[in-house]
Amino acid sequence: MIVWVTCGVVGVMLVILALYVWPTYRVWQKELAGKARLKEAEYTKQIMVEQAKAERDAAELQAAAIAIVGEAAQAYPEYQYQQFLTAFGTALENGDIKQVVYIPTEAGILLVEMRRPLPLE
Repeated sequence: MIVWVTCGVVGVMLVILALYVWPTYRVWQKELAGKARLKEAEYTKQIMVEQAKAERDAAELQAAAIAIVGEAAQAYPEYQYQQFLTAFGTALENGDIKQVVYIPTEAGILLVEMRRPLPLE
């Protein structure tokens, strides 16, 4: 009989303990989940800030490169001619230009015939 009473008392104590511990555990668990979400949001924000800084730095470097190219084009007129030849050669290699008609001019610049493409063979 004492065993049954002891088991009953222990059982009641376990139920009371569970009724106290379970809500406390849920609050603690939600607190940890909230902290984890907060840390994740902070890291996400930090990543976005770093990406924005990297994009800004890249834009500044690109602007500096464009300025250097512009200065070179103004200081050295032959630079533009070299750029033209490079672009023209690339277009020929890619097959973007089908026919080239050379007309001698004072500057010796090639003219590209665009009206009548050659028939493909």
